[in-house]
Amino acid sequence: MRSGVGLARLVATVVVGVLLAACSTAPTDDSGGGKPGRLRPLVKQPALPPGAPPRSQVPSVRYDLAVSGAGELDDGLPEDPNREIFERGGASWYGIQFHQRKTASGERFDMTALTAAHKTLPFNTRVCVRSLVNGREVLVRINDRGPYAAGRIIDLSRAAAEAIGLVGLGIKQVALSVVDKDGSCAGAAVGEADSPSQDVQETPDRPKRKIAPRKRR
Repeated sequence: MRSGVGLARLVATVVVGVLLAACSTAPTDDSGGGKPGRLRPLVKQPALPPGAPPRSQVPSVRYDLAVSGAGELDDGLPEDPNREIFERGGASWYGIQFHQRKTASGERFDMTALTAAHKTLPFNTRVCVRSLVNGREVLVRINDRGPYAAGRIIDLSRAAAEAIGLVGLGIKQVALSVVDKDGSCAGAAVGEADSPSQDVQETPDRPKRKIAPRKRR
């Protein structure tokens, strides 16, 4: 009887020893080197070539990494030799939520008029806005200030945005060209662009001087 108990204790001791030995064994690396594997550092993205424009932060831009020359984006559309592009960037639009509110120029915003907001161009400047997505153009008049969001260069009225197919597409890239008196944009003469409202004045009229009535003696 005692021999049976001793044999059971011996078997239990051997099993416990085998389990402890298995748990204490360090795992080996699959590479066959016998050492634990180490985390590899992430590979850095290649830097842009010298003279290339920075990567665009504007969403949904299909050509923001395509470079055709020194500092020139390739939009896949032919250049217009008759006009000089002075600025490229994202275009947005604003509509009913700002309709009939006063703009920075003092006139009321009309979402059905071909107008736009720009940060620096003088008011009443005529600008040809060319979509770099579909090549469509519209002639607008600057009557407001903005946009001030990163990556955007112009805010179009809803009518102007519809003219170049911007509504429903979000922020898209455009090219801006200032149009002089003899210029045109997509066949539209400068005179056909929206003119300032009559109630907008460059300088306000001086208030009339009130004359006090004379006292009777």
